[in-house]
Amino acid sequence: MTVQTQSTFDKYPAVSVEGETCLTGWEAIASTLRQHIQATGKPKIIVAVDTYLGVYIDEVIAGLSTLSDQLTVIETGHALRSPGEIDELVNDFVTDDPVFGHVCPFELSRFYDEAKLATCQQTIQAVAEGVVLVVGTGAALFVDQPDVLVYADMPRWEIQLRFRQNRVNNLGAQNADAVFAYQYKRSFYVDWKVLDRHKKNFMERWDYMIDTTREDTPKLISGTTLQKAMALAVRRPFRVVPFFDPGPWGGQWLKEICDLDRSVVNYAWGFDCVPEENSLLFNFDGETFEIPSIDVVFSHPVELLGEQVYAAFGAEFPIRFDFLDTIEGGNLSLQVHPLHEYMREQFGMPYTQNESYYFLEAKEDACVYLGLKEDIHPAEMIADLEKAQEGEAHFDADQYVEKWPIKKHDHALIPAGTVHCSGANSVVLEISATPFNFTFKLWDWGRTGLDGKPRPISLEHGKKNIQWDRTSQWTEANLLNQIQEIGRGDGWREERTGLDEDSFIETRRHWFSKTVAHDTKGVVNVINLIEGDEATVESPSNAFEPFVVHYAETFIVPAAVGTYTIKPSGVSEGREIGTLKAYIRTEKLTDHPLK
Repeated sequence: MTVQTQSTFDKYPAVSVEGETCLTGWEAIASTLRQHIQATGKPKIIVAVDTYLGVYIDEVIAGLSTLSDQLTVIETGHALRSPGEIDELVNDFVTDDPVFGHVCPFELSRFYDEAKLATCQQTIQAVAEGVVLVVGTGAALFVDQPDVLVYADMPRWEIQLRFRQNRVNNLGAQNADAVFAYQYKRSFYVDWKVLDRHKKNFMERWDYMIDTTREDTPKLISGTTLQKAMALAVRRPFRVVPFFDPGPWGGQWLKEICDLDRSVVNYAWGFDCVPEENSLLFNFDGETFEIPSIDVVFSHPVELLGEQVYAAFGAEFPIRFDFLDTIEGGNLSLQVHPLHEYMREQFGMPYTQNESYYFLEAKEDACVYLGLKEDIHPAEMIADLEKAQEGEAHFDADQYVEKWPIKKHDHALIPAGTVHCSGANSVVLEISATPFNFTFKLWDWGRTGLDGKPRPISLEHGKKNIQWDRTSQWTEANLLNQIQEIGRGDGWREERTGLDEDSFIETRRHWFSKTVAHDTKGVVNVINLIEGDEATVESPSNAFEPFVVHYAETFIVPAAVGTYTIKPSGVSEGREIGTLKAYIRTEKLTDHPLK
């Protein structure tokens, strides 16, 4: 059993890159760019600083104001269509639904007014001498071949924090004061998709990249340094930077295990491997540089994911690991995930969110709501849910949904269409596919969110996806602790624990007191240390430096790594510890083609 006297969880893991440098501060950044400008020997230099959503443009302009005594600044935002025109452009994708939308397929160029863009380009062309600084979202589109191309990036989690502070707008909007839920949804379905397409088109052409995650503390690396760092990451195990968020049902476990701010009311979620929203840190001789971890997926998808996974999913990371903490908290919302067909027909998505709950911790009264009771009447359950949604009655979940006692290291499988939620006093390691945020809440126990407002219920969607035949007997036989031993050796044993047969994700649990051999077999692995204080991941061929992980830490082993080993280390040396590994079952990719 894991016993911790103090947290060993690393909240700021970084990939060390030797032989490269990182500059900090606008003065140092401007000086480097001036040297680059002077080295060209040209009388007129165009510097394009392209920016992701959430970057403070005024800070960038002020920081680079010393590039030249003859400086002309062109802000790309001045060429955008009006906020009203852009609202009309994206409305069909944002939709009126409080939670769900449709993925916007547009290129960034659709957001610019042709006449305004032409005016900006004429101004750029009219400059005879000095430096033209083109700055803002889409700057690379304003000039065919800028003399210097810089990209200022921003992780999605930091963008969300800036939304909550009412400090940034959605793409082309003037809505910094809008409610967070709307800004997030609009980003999720429109802004991030559009800007990621734009980013991927230019990544190999960046001369420099600026990390603007920390206000007034910018950092600069060269494009070649960035490419070297990302190429290094996909040849060794690595961790992304976790982030944590409170919620109405949140608990207290994450505070202790991950050494989080004790003054926060609770932490409901811990996102330890969601590359679309996490960031990745590189360490350059003691100076850290932060990028969105999705950049590595975009730049090296085959090495990271493997050829078969990339062919099926494209440059998307298809597995997510996150924590759901209800220790001294409450039940999660009662929910269901959409069926494959419903996802395709309603949202145009190629796959759905099959998932599982692996219980890292559980108190004596912990439980999971999973599946329906025998002999219930669907019409009665829906009627009671509708009354509860209208505030006419309190929904009695125990009357309709089966409630199972659970203990530490139990594993509950949750195929799409299964009514479920984790109860209070447990910690779930949630392992799931990542088709964005399609969770249909059926009932939220009559509570409000931390903002005091009711949380959106998606009953109309949910009732069309509930599988009414998944009742107690079927659930017990098919979804609870479907654990099979599939191998053992000297000091180790391996078990298959899930997911369900229709899912493309497989999970394997290893218990071991000695070294265990693993092989990616050309498919990305995601692993969590579910038991034990410390383990070390090593390459039999010394292809990477030994990589140390601690209790509850999730790490990624890129497909390109191939063979690797994991052994107990530190205070865990000689003791039995455990890992849970997830990977894509490539045979399922032909059963359920995703493209």
